[in-house]
Amino acid sequence: MTDNLKKTPLNAWHKNAGANMADFGGFDMPLWYDTGVKNEHLAVLKSAGMFDTSHMDCIRVQGKDAPALLDFCFTRQINELSVGRCVYGAFLDAQGHCIDDAIVYKFSDTSFMVCVNAGMGGAITGHLVLHGDGKSVEIKDLSDQLAKLDVQGKNALKIVSGLIKDKENVFNKMPYFSFKGDLNPDTPDAVSLVDGTPVIISRTGYTGEFGFEIFIAPDKVEKLWSNLLDAGSPYGLIPCGLGARDSLRAGACLPLSHQDIGHFPFINHPWEFALPFKAGTRQFTKTFLGDTSLMNLDQPSFTYAFVGDSLRKVSSGGAARVLTEQGEDIGMVLTCATDMGIFWHEGQIVSINTPNLAPDVKIKGLACGFVMVNQPLDMETRLSLVEGKRKIGVRLISDIRPDRTARLAIKHFK
Repeated sequence: MTDNLKKTPLNAWHKNAGANMADFGGFDMPLWYDTGVKNEHLAVLKSAGMFDTSHMDCIRVQGKDAPALLDFCFTRQINELSVGRCVYGAFLDAQGHCIDDAIVYKFSDTSFMVCVNAGMGGAITGHLVLHGDGKSVEIKDLSDQLAKLDVQGKNALKIVSGLIKDKENVFNKMPYFSFKGDLNPDTPDAVSLVDGTPVIISRTGYTGEFGFEIFIAPDKVEKLWSNLLDAGSPYGLIPCGLGARDSLRAGACLPLSHQDIGHFPFINHPWEFALPFKAGTRQFTKTFLGDTSLMNLDQPSFTYAFVGDSLRKVSSGGAARVLTEQGEDIGMVLTCATDMGIFWHEGQIVSINTPNLAPDVKIKGLACGFVMVNQPLDMETRLSLVEGKRKIGVRLISDIRPDRTARLAIKHFK
């Protein structure tokens, strides 16, 4: 029953716009609009799309012992993080299983914000409180106190910058995984909209493409959403639902928490950059919760990215099985989505953003995602994904959608 679901401040807007709504993480969220998942996916790759991400939770962690607490509970090196930068990682339990993945933002040497997935604010707050007992640290769940929206795609800067006060300064030297603004709007580093509304703007996202995530007070987000749609109209900006968010993140080789990562060891997967390995070794640079368990697995599993031979797909979440060419069942399908912006060409994957792509090359889309298997496999290994009578051929790959724009310098988009 949708009456029992939580709602973001934009819920009424989505329904008035005719969005197809569904339960996601306990929230009533738009899956797609009349434009459809394919067009929403391609809008982000070709120009820009906008997502309501207010279902995600934020936590404030501050105090003298905040860095040490995060360094122990989070997989990334917090003491190496510069002010104004953020970093992706995970919160693990003692078994090395992923409670949730997150992005940690550093406002000062003693002040941080943690952005976690829908409905996880309470769980991660409780986890930090437990391990912060006796330490000089304040931990506060900011759920329902911040709204968030994402503008993603190569024209995001042109759309967003017109609504930001002092835009030349805000968007000067803004690298990937950096942010501007503060939880306290009275700080010297505060960022605001042209109407004075304080915001935090982060050069991050969940699509693999250039763009921004904007944090704002819940009662201000609908006005910002509408103003951005107006500003983005010349660029074809459209609202996008969770369907396109899922297919874009899969093509960008990004995991979905509690599906691709979850209550199994957070290791032997495409996201090992989120673990603090010493360069060239399988040893960690620091002590953190779950580290010993990760190094002493009795029955390790292995997660790999794959790309299909066509856009045909199977179900995600373990319903489909993974078979070798000899027919041996070796695991399950975690994610299977269709990235409509990629295709095979002359033995290589190309995307609609591949430079100098011949005009006669037709991008038809490919199935892609992640499998978990019981043995290590080589890249390019051929496998079959089977669900009932449906069977699709795939191969393992180290990355999926090429020529993504997320990491390009911001000057490229001015």
